[in-house]
Amino acid sequence: MLRANYFVPCSIHADSNKSECNMFCLDCTSKAFCSYCLTNHKNHRVLQIRRSSYHNVVRVNEIQKYIDISCVQTYIINSARIVFLNERPQPRIGNGVTNTCEICCRSLLDSFRFCSLGCKLGGIKRGNQSLTFSLKGKHGREYEGGWESDEATTPTKIRKTCAFNRLMSGLSISTVKSDYFSGDQRSSSSGDESGFNLSPGTPPIYNHRNSSRRKGVPHRAPF
Repeated sequence: MLRANYFVPCSIHADSNKSECNMFCLDCTSKAFCSYCLTNHKNHRVLQIRRSSYHNVVRVNEIQKYIDISCVQTYIINSARIVFLNERPQPRIGNGVTNTCEICCRSLLDSFRFCSLGCKLGGIKRGNQSLTFSLKGKHGREYEGGWESDEATTPTKIRKTCAFNRLMSGLSISTVKSDYFSGDQRSSSSGDESGFNLSPGTPPIYNHRNSSRRKGVPHRAPF
């Protein structure tokens, strides 16, 4: 992926519009291809390569699903977080720089070690055992370019899991129904309406005629 030649006309679809080679397949690992060639890479791990200041970049949310990009500094360009593919040597290091790339000496933030995927590859080639491009799953085993889980991966396990889930769902529904109807039977047979009567009581009758009647003329008591 790092050595591929991008943004050149596709040799197969050169006469088509927007046929520049800006795609790369991690499963085939051959060369870059255009969007019209995607039909030949169905269900493959395909990345779209983009351009930024004449450098090849890839979006973080796309590549981090397949490759471990830890220790590589990321950048935000056009509201998208990206990572550079190849090294970008810096001609002169500014004053006050406290951290630089271990390969090309480009200034970095303190929490990163490399400025690009190519520089991280250089660190791996130096024999640093802590660096890798392989992802590790929480309960899976490591493999190059991603990880696969040890649990529920075979078709037999998947079928058994689905059947078990359906069985448990059926048992849950039937249990709820049986509890509901048995509760109704118990309430009707007990005859105790006070424990199961959920309807509100009848409010007292209010006589509006009495409330609107005017007060009579007072009479003095006779002596």
